[in-house]
Amino acid sequence: MSVSSNPQQADSLNHGLNQSLTYSLRGLTVRHLAAAQAPALLDIDLAIAAGEQLALIGPSGAGKTTLLATLACAHRPASGDLRVFGDDPWALSESARHQLRARLFLAPQTPPLPPRQRVVTAVLAANLPHWSLWRALASLFKPADPMAAWQALERFNLGSKLYARVDRLSGGERQRCGLARLLLSSAQSLLVDEPLSALDPALSELTLAALRQEARERNATLVCSLHQVDLALAHFPRIVALKDGRIVFDLPREQVTPEMIATLYQGEQAAEAPAPAGIAEPVINVSVCH
Repeated sequence: MSVSSNPQQADSLNHGLNQSLTYSLRGLTVRHLAAAQAPALLDIDLAIAAGEQLALIGPSGAGKTTLLATLACAHRPASGDLRVFGDDPWALSESARHQLRARLFLAPQTPPLPPRQRVVTAVLAANLPHWSLWRALASLFKPADPMAAWQALERFNLGSKLYARVDRLSGGERQRCGLARLLLSSAQSLLVDEPLSALDPALSELTLAALRQEARERNATLVCSLHQVDLALAHFPRIVALKDGRIVFDLPREQVTPEMIATLYQGEQAAEAPAPAGIAEPVINVSVCH
């Protein structure tokens, strides 16, 4: 059972802060198109406050990616209650849901970046929800704000690739390009799926530090799925563990024990990251996928 299985328990995880909720999920069940299959998410209770940062962990197939997509309003729940910034997104008009999604940013593990596009154009695409059609087309030929794109890329040690073509990037560079796009968005909820799968330890630390700093600076909610349990515990104050589509535990990292991790990953080896070196602290834009 999830530790946050009722509103009082969920509120206690917000460290006593009287903040508005970015997300409230109660009894949420999500099914994929193949209805005969077991639910991808089952009876999920979860409350996430504005500005909160948490990591999703769990074995492959646990439902982490589905949960992120649900939070991004890309999956319609089969049952239960979902509130995003206080609204039920599936009770809104299509126009209102479009506006809601503009406040969310989902960065998938493999960003669907156009291969023949230049990196600067791919990163500036974060502004598409706020641009007119004419301005968006003009930016394809003359990037609207290359300096902003370079600054975002530089935070992920990728500034030298500003004018490279996307299809010339490595897998890890494509991941960071997608995250640079996130930095240029105005989203208030940052949903990041396995951002470290193609990165070495040093870049992994740099990437998590940049994401957490960005979330703090804009007081945005950050939900990040990670297979590297050590990094999740080192960087995120709250850990939500999923297995078989259910929340196994939802705890401050100080309360997560090695025994809990061993049980969670029983039958699957959890990925481990080397000890952080010298660091003490621990895409797609949803708004264009309506």
